Amino acid sequence: MEETALDPLLAKAAGAVDGEGAPPGGPGAQAAAMRVNEKYSTLPAEDRSVHIINICAIEDIGYLPSEGTLLNSLSVDPDAKCKYGLYFRDGKRKVDYVLVYHHKRPSGSRTLARRSQSQDSALTARSGRQEQPLPGLGSLEGSGGPESPQDFHEDDKRFRRTEYEGNLLEAGLELEHDEDTKIHGVGFVKIHAPWNVLCREAEFLKLKMPTKKLYHMNEARGLLKKINSVLQKITAPIQPRVAEHRPQTVKRLSYPFSREKQHLFDLSDKDSFFDSKTRSTIVYEILKRTTCTKAKYSMGQGEGRKKDSALLSKRRKCGKYGITSLLANGVYSAAYPLHDGDYEGENVESNDRKLLYEEWASYRVFYKYQPIDLVRKYFGEKIGLYFAWLGVYTQMLIPASVVGIIVFLYGCATVDENIPSREMCDQSHNITMCPLCDKTCSYWKLSSACATARASHLFDNPATVFFSIFMALWAATFMEHWKRKQMRLNYRWDLTGFEEEEEAVKGHPRAEYEARVLQKSLRKEYKDKETDKVKLTWKDRLPAYLTNLVSIVFMIAVTFAIVLGVIIYRISMAAALAMNSSPSVRSNIRVTVTATAVIINLVVIILLDEVYGCIARWLTKIEVPKTEKSFEERLIFKAFLLKFVNSYTPIFYVAFFKGRFVGRPGDYVYIFRSFRMEECAPGGCLMELCIQLSIIMLGKQLIQNNLFEIGIPKMKKLIRSLRLRRQSPADEHVKRKQRYEVDFTLEPFAGLTPEYMEMIIQFGFVTLFVASFPLAPLFALLNNIIEIRLDAKKFVTELRRPVAVRAKDIGIWYNILRGIGKLAVIINAFVIAFTSDFIPRLVYLYMYSRNGTMHGFVNHTLSSFNVSDFQEGTAPNDPLDLGYEVHICRYKDYREPPWSEHKYDISKDFWAVLAARLAFVIVFQNLVMFMSDFVDWVIPDIPKDISQQIHKEKVLMVELFMREEQGKQQLLDTWMERDPAKDKPLSNHSPSAGPPGPEHLAGAL
Repeated sequence: MEETALDPLLAKAAGAVDGEGAPPGGPGAQAAAMRVNEKYSTLPAEDRSVHIINICAIEDIGYLPSEGTLLNSLSVDPDAKCKYGLYFRDGKRKVDYVLVYHHKRPSGSRTLARRSQSQDSALTARSGRQEQPLPGLGSLEGSGGPESPQDFHEDDKRFRRTEYEGNLLEAGLELEHDEDTKIHGVGFVKIHAPWNVLCREAEFLKLKMPTKKLYHMNEARGLLKKINSVLQKITAPIQPRVAEHRPQTVKRLSYPFSREKQHLFDLSDKDSFFDSKTRSTIVYEILKRTTCTKAKYSMGQGEGRKKDSALLSKRRKCGKYGITSLLANGVYSAAYPLHDGDYEGENVESNDRKLLYEEWASYRVFYKYQPIDLVRKYFGEKIGLYFAWLGVYTQMLIPASVVGIIVFLYGCATVDENIPSREMCDQSHNITMCPLCDKTCSYWKLSSACATARASHLFDNPATVFFSIFMALWAATFMEHWKRKQMRLNYRWDLTGFEEEEEAVKGHPRAEYEARVLQKSLRKEYKDKETDKVKLTWKDRLPAYLTNLVSIVFMIAVTFAIVLGVIIYRISMAAALAMNSSPSVRSNIRVTVTATAVIINLVVIILLDEVYGCIARWLTKIEVPKTEKSFEERLIFKAFLLKFVNSYTPIFYVAFFKGRFVGRPGDYVYIFRSFRMEECAPGGCLMELCIQLSIIMLGKQLIQNNLFEIGIPKMKKLIRSLRLRRQSPADEHVKRKQRYEVDFTLEPFAGLTPEYMEMIIQFGFVTLFVASFPLAPLFALLNNIIEIRLDAKKFVTELRRPVAVRAKDIGIWYNILRGIGKLAVIINAFVIAFTSDFIPRLVYLYMYSRNGTMHGFVNHTLSSFNVSDFQEGTAPNDPLDLGYEVHICRYKDYREPPWSEHKYDISKDFWAVLAARLAFVIVFQNLVMFMSDFVDWVIPDIPKDISQQIHKEKVLMVELFMREEQGKQQLLDTWMERDPAKDKPLSNHSPSAGPPGPEHLAGAL
C-alpha cells in the first residue's frame, strides 16, 4: 500500500526536479512554489516538526531504496540549473544563507536524490493523516531494541532542528534540504529570503537604501579642480579597475527603507536591489531572533535523560535558543553565507569575488590602491573599515619611512666626523677598561669597542631628536587623517546617523549569557518569579573577576620571570665566552650574547603571543559578557594588555634598566648573590636597544606572516580536505561540489581582533622606540604592503564569507591607538634623555668643554678605579692578559677618583647630567604634547565638503517629501472638486491612505 501510494508522488517530484512548469508568475510556477514548501504550509504549526522527523525515520528504516537513482537518471544536469549550489533547485531563488548539520544513518541505507525537498514535501503532505511517533522512535521497529544515550542525543538535536526550521518558515524564509552530498554524514539547509521578508527586515533594521532621486555632488573649482584632474591622470595606473572605485559626480539620495514608501526607491530590478551582503545580513538577523524553545532534552547537561515536567515547563518559558546557541551546542555545525562563486578557473562567470581576487587579493597589484568600496560591498562595513584603516596607515608610513631613511643616512654621512667615536677608536689613548665579569673576564682596551661606537652613531645623533618630534606629530596627523577618511567613508556608505541602529542591533544577548541566565532562573526557589527579570549581577561574576585578576597578574609575572631568565643567560654566556681561548670569540662577546638572547626573546614572545591569545579568550568567556560588543571589547583589552607586556618587556629592560643598577668595581650588584648585573657598552645601550627592537619587530612580522598566516591555514585546509575525502563515498568523485560544500571546507572567520592586534603592536614598534631605530617605519611599510594582499587573499580564498556587520568606526582600537601615541611621546623623551648620550654630550659641550668641541668627552664620562680595591675573589684570574700590569682601570660612570677624599662617591657631574635629563623630559614631553594637540585642533574631524554634502542631502530629502505631500494634496483636492459628495469619505480616509503629516515628516527626518 505504501509503495503504491508513493509512485505518483515520485513522478511529481521528478517532474519538479526536471524543471517542468509554467512561466514565472503563472499558475504552474505558483503551484511549484507551493509544492516546495508543502510539508510546512499544509500542516498546523504544532504538527510540522513531528512529520518532518517521521520522514527522516521513513528514510532510515529503508523505504524508497532506489528513488534517488530514479530522480538522478531523469535529470540531465540538475546542478547546472542552480549554478552549482548558488540557487535553489528551481534556478530562480538565490541561496542567501546555509546551515550545516551532521546526521547519522544506518549502514546500507541510501539517501534520496540531491536536494530532494519536493519529494519530501509530497510525502509529508500525505503523511498528515497518519499517526506520527515521537522523535527517535521511528527506527525502533527496524532495530528491535532500545536506543542508546547517543541516539537520544541525536534525536534531540534533530527535534531542535525541526522546530527551529519550522519557526524559520513561519518567519517567512524558504528552506531547501540537501543530505546527499560529497561530504559523508553532513546535511545542508539552504535558506532563501523572499522579497516581502527582505522588505520587512530592511524596514525593521532601518537600512538606508538608495532612492530614485539623483543629485550632483559638489565639485572642486578653479585651481583645485585642475590639481585634482592632474592627480587623477598621474594616479590612473595605480587605481584598481573596478566600477566602484571610479570618481563619482552623481549620488543617489539614501533613506531608511519603508514599505509604505516603496515608490521612492528604484525597484526596477528587485533581484539586485538588495545585494548578497545585505540579504545575508537580513537572514542572519532572523536566525538570531528566531528561537527554539521546545527541546526534548536539556541543552548541554544530562543528555539522554528525561527531565522533570515542572523543570521542562519552566525551561520552555525561558529557554530561548537562537542560531548562536544551536551552533554552540552542536545542533548545527556551521552557518555562513555563500561566496558569489569561483574566483579562478576556466569558464568562470564574472562575479565580485573573482574581481576582488584579480584587483585586490593578488601580489601582482601590490602597487595599486585597494577597491575599498567593492570590499565593503562584498564583506560589509566592518571589514571594509579595517582595510581602509590599514591602507591609510600604510600610506602614512611612506613619509615616515622617507624621513627615517634621511636620518639614518645623516648618521652614515657624519660617522667619520663624530669626535667621541673617533676618540674611542684611537688606540693612542690607551684607555684600559675594568673587567666585564668577575674572575674569568680580564681587562680590555676601549679601542676594541670601536665598531660598536661607530654603529651607535648611526642611530644616536642629533637628527634622532628631530625624528622623535617628527614621529610624535606624525602619529597625531595620522589619527586626524584617519578620522577625516572615516567620515568620508561614512558619507559614501550612508552610515551617517547610525548610532541608534547600532545599539539596537548589537544589543542582542549572547548564547552563553542566555544559558547562564537560564541556569540561574532554574535555581530559583520560587518558580512563579518572572524569569524575564533575571540577569547576571556582579555577585554572579565575582569568581570570574577574581580569576581574571589572578590570571593576568600571574601571566605578567611569567613574562617578567622569562625576561629575568634571559638576563641570567646573558650574564652566564658572557662569562663562559670570556674563558674561551679564541681571541675572535672573546672580541665578539657582546654581539654574540646580544644576538642569541634576542633570538630567544623572539621565540618566547611568538609562543606566548599564541598562549596569551587563548588565555584572554578563556578569561573573557568565563566573565559571560551580555552582548557581542561587550565581549569583543573585553577580549581586546585583555589580549592587548598581555601581548603588550609580552612584546615590549625585553625592550623596556634594555632601554631603561640595563646598566642602571650595576654598581661599581669593587661594589657590584648581584642577582641571587651569584650573577653580576650586566653593563651597557661604552657607546651606550642605544645600539643594543636598536638590535633588540629590529630583530623582534622583523622576526614577528616574518614568522607570523609566513608561518602563522600562510602556513597554518593552508595546513588546516589540507587536513580538512583529506579528512572529508576519506569520509566521502567512493562513487562521489564524478560529482562537482556544490558552492555550499566548497565553502564548508574553508576556514571559519574568527573575527578581526588578530588582524588589528598585529598592526597595533607594529604601530607600537614604529612609535614607542623610534628614537633608537629610525628605520622601523620603513620595515613596517614593506611588511604592510605584503600584509594587505596577504589578508585580502585570506579573506577571498581561505575563509568562509563572513556575515556583513555594519560599523561606522574601528571601535576601541582608535582609543588604543591614541593611547599608544601619547605614550610614545613620554617613552621617546626618556629614551633620548636616559638611554642615548645626547644629553651628556650637550652638558659637556656647554659646561665642561674647554674649546667648545667634543674633544675629551669620552674621558669625561669614564671614572677611575684602583685595582687594589677589588673585593676578594672578584679580581681577574689573568691580570696580565693585555701584556702589562694594570693599576688603574676605567669604567663608565660619574664618580670621584680613588685619590679623592670621597673616593668612588657620585660626583657633581652626575647630578648636573641628571638635572639636564629630567629637564629635557619635561620640556620635550610638554612641547610635543602641545604640538600634537595643536594639530588635532587645526585639522577638523569632518571635512568641509562632506559636512556640506550631508547638509545638502537633508535639504533635498525635505524637498522631496514636501513635493510628495503637495502632489498628494493636489490630487485630493481634484477629487473633492469633481465629487463634493465624497468629501467626507475621502477626508476620513485620507489620514490612513495619504502621506504622513508635517509632524510625522519632521519625526522621520
